[in-house]
Amino acid sequence: MTRPAARPGTAAGPVATATAPASGPAPGPTPAPAPAPVPPAGRRRAVPGALWPYLLVAPTVVGIAFLLAYPLVRNLLISLQHYGMAELIRGGADFAGLDNYREILRDGEFWQVTRRTLGWTAINVVLIMVIGTGVALMLQRLGKRMRTLVLSGLVLAWASPVIATTTVFQWLFSSRLGVVNWLLARLGFDSFQDYSWLAHGPAAFTVLVLLVVWQSVPFVAITLHSALTTVPTELFESARIDGAGGGRVFRSITLPLLRPVFGLLLCLEVIWVFRCFAQIWAVTGGGPGGATTTLPVYSYQVARSLHRYDLGAAAATLTVLILIAVLVLYFRQMFRQEAEL
Repeated sequence: MTRPAARPGTAAGPVATATAPASGPAPGPTPAPAPAPVPPAGRRRAVPGALWPYLLVAPTVVGIAFLLAYPLVRNLLISLQHYGMAELIRGGADFAGLDNYREILRDGEFWQVTRRTLGWTAINVVLIMVIGTGVALMLQRLGKRMRTLVLSGLVLAWASPVIATTTVFQWLFSSRLGVVNWLLARLGFDSFQDYSWLAHGPAAFTVLVLLVVWQSVPFVAITLHSALTTVPTELFESARIDGAGGGRVFRSITLPLLRPVFGLLLCLEVIWVFRCFAQIWAVTGGGPGGATTTLPVYSYQVARSLHRYDLGAAAATLTVLILIAVLVLYFRQMFRQEAEL
C-alpha cells in the first residue's frame, strides 16, 4: 500500500505538525534546558550579602559586651545589695532592694555634688566647643605649611597621655617653681608670688577646667576641620561675593551643613567631661574641701573611704542614668533630622 505524500509547507509527523508556525521556515527542535551547575565537593557556600554587616560588627559587639556590659551589670547588682568590706572578703551579700538609692538620694552632699558636676560639665563643654570651632575655622584660612604645623601640634596634644599632661599642668601651676606664677609676678601681679593654686577651691577648679579644655580642644578642632573640607568652597565664595560677613557665613552655611557633626561632638564632649575622673583625682583628689568633687570622684570616695561599695555603686549607676538621658536626647534629635531629610 502506497503512503500518502505530505502537503507542501508542512512537516511530516504529528508533533512537527502541531508546533510548526503558519508560515516561514520551520525552526529546529527546542534545546533542552541546561542542568544547574553542581558545586564541587568540599567547596564552601557563599555567605549571603545580608549577613555581612552583622558579621563585620560582631567582634565589636562582643568586645563591648565583655568590656562594658559586664561591669555595668555587676555595678548594678552591687548597688542592690548590702555590700561592704565584709561582703567583699567573704562574699554572700544580702539583697537590699532600693535602700542604697534612698540613702544616697537623701544625702545633701550628693545633690551638691550633682549641681557642681552639671556646672563643671556646662563650663567645660561650652569652652571646648567654642575654642575648638574657632581653631577649626582658623585652620581653613591658614596656608598649607602653617596648617600642617598647627595640625601636628593638635595631634600631639590630643595623643599625649592624660597623666603626662596632668603632670605638666601641676608643674605649670606649682606655687614656687611654676611658670604661671613666675609670669604673673613679672607682669605686675605680685599677689600671685608663691600663690598656691591647688589650695583654693575656685583656683583649683579653674586649673582643672584649663586642663580638660586643653586635652579636649584638639579632638573637636580636628574633627570640625575634616568636616569643613567636605563643604564646597563655592558656597563660601558665593556668600562673600554677596557681601556676607564671617558671622553670617557661619550661621547660614557652616552651621546648617555641619549640624550633625556639631551634635555628635557636643554629645561626646558632654559624656567625656561628665565622667572625667583621672585628671581631678590626680591633681586635687576632689579637694580642697570638696570644691572639685564631681559625681565620679564622689562615688569613688564613698566606696574607697567608707568601704560602702553599695553606695558607691548606686552613685555610679545614677551617673550612668544621667548620661543615658543625655544620649536619648541626642538620638531623638538625630533621628528627627534624618526623618526630615
